[in-house]
Amino acid sequence: MKLQLQKPWLSGLTAVMLMSLTVSVSAAGNHAYIPMGSADSVGVMDLETNRLTSTVSGTVNTHGSALTPDGRYLVVGSLTAHDNQVVPERPEGVTEDDHAAHHGGGGAAAADSSGTGRLYVVDTNTGTIARILEVPGPVHHVLVTRDGRYAVSTHPMGGGISVVDLESGKTVDVIATGPSPNYLATTADGQTLFVSNTGNGTISEVDTKHWFVKRNIRTGGGPEHMALAPDGDHLYLNDVASGEAVELSLPEGAVTARYEIGDSPHGLGLSADGQALLATSQGSERIVRVELASDSRKSVQLLPAPYHLAVSPVDGRILVTSRGEAKLWVLDPVSLAIVDEIPLDGIGHQISVEAQ
Repeated sequence: MKLQLQKPWLSGLTAVMLMSLTVSVSAAGNHAYIPMGSADSVGVMDLETNRLTSTVSGTVNTHGSALTPDGRYLVVGSLTAHDNQVVPERPEGVTEDDHAAHHGGGGAAAADSSGTGRLYVVDTNTGTIARILEVPGPVHHVLVTRDGRYAVSTHPMGGGISVVDLESGKTVDVIATGPSPNYLATTADGQTLFVSNTGNGTISEVDTKHWFVKRNIRTGGGPEHMALAPDGDHLYLNDVASGEAVELSLPEGAVTARYEIGDSPHGLGLSADGQALLATSQGSERIVRVELASDSRKSVQLLPAPYHLAVSPVDGRILVTSRGEAKLWVLDPVSLAIVDEIPLDGIGHQISVEAQ
């Protein structure tokens, strides 16, 4: 089933806009990219030194982010609704059909839409925004497919996901998954995509070859962030309604374990070796590490309001942002002790990490 949304259209940047951006990103080394919401920028962190080295400016309220597999581009999504831009006049010698196709269907379709979302495609070599792509509604989280071809976004107000071809810049599909779609995860072979639907307590399993929902799995509660186990058979997700992390057996299509995390769980991930589950609780202000084999656990307080979470591929350290203050913690992966604390320009959201 396809969402009944206006067809989005591609928007390019002018040279003047590009020149206004902050540029000092180096492609060498290992980096974490941190969208900073209403600060309208993305922080670039060196994973070797645990320091912010530069800032990408020119984004608006970016929340979701994802790197292409080669690390060449970062895709960040805006959680703000934007008015459609006016379609440029048709150049002399270009037919009406060709002009409409190039700009996503022409001025009439663009004018009918009350707003769109935006994806910013950032060149990680230069730290500049290479393209701005319009999608059907504000963007929460983002994923780039394993082959680097598509950027997939969740649209919480639209009830589904959009799929953008990063080469052409065109939206190739819009798929209904469920109310308040939140987070995205994918299998190692890239053939299946998972979408958490917070509004009805389901996980949608999407076929990425033909772009359709092949199965909906009922988990109950309010599933949000997710992480797929290395074996590909277990999907872990947080349940904001119950304050738990949930283990979902994909072959069975059933919940097989629950782990108490605390009030308003948010960030979720797996340790570098895939043997431990990591989760943050904003309300209880702590991070929890659960050993999956033994079900033993460690909990450490983090103040205030630990939020998004990612694991560094350099040394397995855990990166956690705060919802209450503009900062990021670097934690030891086993003891959960604070190794470093880094000030940010704004509240950090979906962190993307790379290793070279």
